[in-house]
Amino acid sequence: MRSIFHSKVTWLIGLLVAAVLSFFCIAPHMTQPSTYQNSLNTLQGKQETVLELTAVSAAASTAITVLPGDVATPIADKLADLSGYFLIVLCAIFLEKYLLTITASATFYVLIPLSCALCAAYILSSKRFFGELAWKIVCFGLAIVLIVPTSVYVSNVIEETYNTSISTTIEDAKRVTEEIQTDDSTNNTEESYGISGLFSKVTEGISKATTETVDKFKRVLNNMIEALAVMLVTSCLIPILVIVFFTWLVKLIFGINIPLPSHESITKANPMARQKQDD
Repeated sequence: MRSIFHSKVTWLIGLLVAAVLSFFCIAPHMTQPSTYQNSLNTLQGKQETVLELTAVSAAASTAITVLPGDVATPIADKLADLSGYFLIVLCAIFLEKYLLTITASATFYVLIPLSCALCAAYILSSKRFFGELAWKIVCFGLAIVLIVPTSVYVSNVIEETYNTSISTTIEDAKRVTEEIQTDDSTNNTEESYGISGLFSKVTEGISKATTETVDKFKRVLNNMIEALAVMLVTSCLIPILVIVFFTWLVKLIFGINIPLPSHESITKANPMARQKQDD
């Protein structure tokens, strides 16, 4: 009996040390932004890309409205609508940034000490419920800590393939927007001077120039939609899939009935303890 008592005391002291280390040592380190500097740098780069895509789509939508008639209105409306979708991506990126430290804080400040307390309750009461609940809480805490870094890593792998195309999309949209703004400025200057000989040439070239400009903006719109699809996948879909994977993993672990040894089984398996009981 004395050996069992010493074993209990040893486990309780170990659990107390683990809870103290989690709360006062590990938690302050894991909740520092510098701990996740690589993930934060990746998310910051995605944020800047999304903001630039939003600005470019808004500028292109405004620029195309100077074309005569309503031929370019649908394209301008679609480009304007993209800003709302880019806002969704931006919100997802900000959420990932905050979750990096929030999940670590919840795990190491609350869940790990709580699981240690439940383990202590299991040792003192020998009720398996406390041991199983402690194990589940530990698994859940570690899972939520790993969700965001894992999703950022997977997203980064995918984005490396499309970084060049997204940069090309931004540069192409800027160039087309600058071209139409320059052409509009030139046309306004010519009209203000009232050069009569140019009006017929301008009139003849309007349809051709408008068609070419509309085709350019169609290309810009298609490229922007492709860039939006990539950003939605990497910033919204991948984190959701990672959450689903970890949820499935946690459920799988929780569904496994891990038999924890009771004091009676320990006593039966220990000849010395059994002999002391017989004495």
